[in-house]
Amino acid sequence: MGDEVKIFTLSEVSEHNQAHDCWIVINGKVYNVTKFLEDHPGGDEVLLSSTGKDATNDFEDVGHSESAREMMEQYYVGKIDPTTIPKKTKYTPPKQPHYNQDKTSEFIIKILQFLVPLAILGLAVGIRIYTKSG
Repeated sequence: MGDEVKIFTLSEVSEHNQAHDCWIVINGKVYNVTKFLEDHPGGDEVLLSSTGKDATNDFEDVGHSESAREMMEQYYVGKIDPTTIPKKTKYTPPKQPHYNQDKTSEFIIKILQFLVPLAILGLAVGIRIYTKSG
């Protein structure tokens, strides 16, 4: 009976967010790191800032040693209910319809698209005629 694993929700874990009571979630496991706060090489604020969220990425990014990973087991208190951790979504900017406040500039662009090539053609013909007659 003593081998039963306690399952916590993320909101339960996030309630333990003080220096005298600090829990974190790493790789689906919940750790009570209160007694380790003073000894943590990165300082207690690193652990305190990791409460209330899944700190796995923060933990992995630092590159903890194998001995640090083994040390974690003494602070293990249970598992996190994965359905209570918000899914990370990729940010996609909202699709906005093309809106042109000034319709005049659109009209001018259309005229220029017609006139500029025509002017270049006229200039080329003028240069051709001028160079032939000289």
